[in-house]
Amino acid sequence: MLLPTRTVEKVWGKDVLPAPFVAPEGVRVGEIWFEPPENLPELLVKYLFTSQKLSIQCHPDTVQARAAGVGRSGKEECWLVIAAEAGATLGVGFDNEIGAAAMRGAALDGSIEDLLTWHVVQAGDFFYIPAGTVHAIGPGCSIIEIQQNSDITYRLYDYGRPRELHLDEGLAVARGIPHPETLRGSIPQNGHATLVDGPHFRLDLVDGIADDGLLYAYAERLLVVPLSGDVLVTGNVVKPGECAYAPGLASVTFAPTGKCLVTAPIG
Repeated sequence: MLLPTRTVEKVWGKDVLPAPFVAPEGVRVGEIWFEPPENLPELLVKYLFTSQKLSIQCHPDTVQARAAGVGRSGKEECWLVIAAEAGATLGVGFDNEIGAAAMRGAALDGSIEDLLTWHVVQAGDFFYIPAGTVHAIGPGCSIIEIQQNSDITYRLYDYGRPRELHLDEGLAVARGIPHPETLRGSIPQNGHATLVDGPHFRLDLVDGIADDGLLYAYAERLLVVPLSGDVLVTGNVVKPGECAYAPGLASVTFAPTGKCLVTAPIG
């Protein structure tokens, strides 16, 4: 089943998008969301396109979100860079450990931007962002984001833009630590790869035909995101730039020379 899309216009979006997307005339597209199906509401898949810096922010985990009464789910997410302009960067975690008081001061005076670790990225780079990780996306990035289905965002710094900040809420959950190296890397040129294995969802790169291990891991409901080559889901064609729900991986036929992401909730 193909998921309906929602195109979100943003001032920081792009009017020229990587294939197969095309921005409507005069529209700066920041996000393309795939509406989660009723029988798999836990995950959200979206594309992000940036021409400006996004705010420096963080998200609560599920326990924190429920304790604060702001949602039933926290937000852990991951990013796969599908295109990047020269010099494009992602800010993830801090260069050095920082306490809450120092982080507050840095957020107030803007120096928090210089304390983040900024990674120059290219297509194929992958980052897992645990809840509480302070992060930001720079201009010139096109990204697939897979996340827990939550919109709870605490802005710590927004470059002087006239938008609400959430310092108290954000500092209560922010982790003032470097981002672990084990949570980032690049997808392989060839072969399958497990990109995320918990705690909230699993994500795999399928290169060509799925093997028996993947069929077992994805025996039930999942989302299918083709990167190259068409995919058949219950007999229906799913193309790159689309996302589909499948009742199990056995109902998915992959292109022998294509690449695809598959993801499913855990628990």
